[in-house]
Amino acid sequence: MPVEGGFYRWTRAAFGDFWGFQCGWWNWTGTFFMWASYGVVLADYVAQVTPVHSRLVHWAIAVIFLVLVAGLNILGIRVVGKLTLVLLLLQMLPVAAFIFLGFSHAHFNPFHPWMPPDRPWREVYGVGLALALWIYSGYEQLSTVIEEVEEPARNFPRGLAIVVPLAAVIYFLPMAAGLAALGNWQEWQTAYLVMAGRLLGGSSMGLAMFAGAALCAFVLLDATVLSVSRVPFTMAEDGYLHSSLARLHPRFGTPVLAIVISTLFCSLLAFGSVTQLIAIYAWMRSATSVLTLLSLWRLRRVAPETKRSFVVPGGKAGLAVVVIIPSVLFAWALINSDPASRLWGIACLGLGPVAYYFAKRRQPTANPAASPVDVPPQING
Repeated sequence: MPVEGGFYRWTRAAFGDFWGFQCGWWNWTGTFFMWASYGVVLADYVAQVTPVHSRLVHWAIAVIFLVLVAGLNILGIRVVGKLTLVLLLLQMLPVAAFIFLGFSHAHFNPFHPWMPPDRPWREVYGVGLALALWIYSGYEQLSTVIEEVEEPARNFPRGLAIVVPLAAVIYFLPMAAGLAALGNWQEWQTAYLVMAGRLLGGSSMGLAMFAGAALCAFVLLDATVLSVSRVPFTMAEDGYLHSSLARLHPRFGTPVLAIVISTLFCSLLAFGSVTQLIAIYAWMRSATSVLTLLSLWRLRRVAPETKRSFVVPGGKAGLAVVVIIPSVLFAWALINSDPASRLWGIACLGLGPVAYYFAKRRQPTANPAASPVDVPPQING
């Protein structure tokens, strides 16, 4: 169902105004943590190649990165798309060299131990699932810019068929190669690939890995800002947020204020660590994704004749697999998160109904015309 706002408007069409608002709000505010984490990751990598003497300097590096990417996204989807493709190809060069060096000097089993021996397995897998949510989430965000993509029914499945396996390989092989060559799994933490490159190939390899990691962070954040900034834009169109968020730049056609406000909140959160930001983001991402999956089930049930550019194969069984398995994984990750993450995650989710209350007070009737998903009218209320 190609529509500006993608999954947010699908959820609103499936479950009505309240849950549609929650889906959009949780997604928008949750991605503040994800954006900030990319900035913090880059600052962590910078600290591997040059001294960063204070937390304030570390934060400033992250903020400069966030502002730079926001500025590029204001220029529009064509600029972002072309730049992302070029940088994606460039980042592969040092990564490929690192993988070759690592496996050519392999002396250790990279899968031993399978998990840290001093940690309970439930905690390990809970953290692993939260990390996987951060690494592999966000593909549904592309639905928010679906109206800006040529032939989305053809290009989206093709793109995902290429990008998802490629992302898995890019994450897996460098880690496996580094651990096979060095065996020092206890020392691996955020940004350790730079040190691993230095140990394997000297200072030049360390700098090359820094460049590759920086480009990777840039590409990830660049693509995320492009898609997520459309959510507050469409919520403003629907009357939930201030109308100024729906104004487009007269030349570039991008939601400038939505990008600027999002970047401001991300900058404030960039004081946190990557681990802290990811843990809270996992809660927001899980809630949004479950609503999106349930809207798929709901719309299939109540609007079976609605025109769709893509249908999940397998009938009811295929639909059940797509909805139930991810939902169970989300629940597992959240149940096994640490107490602080649970506290902050639930608190952030709780802000959604509060924000909806004030949005409805400001404008009691949302704009139905701005949510053009063809479903029975009694649902969309």
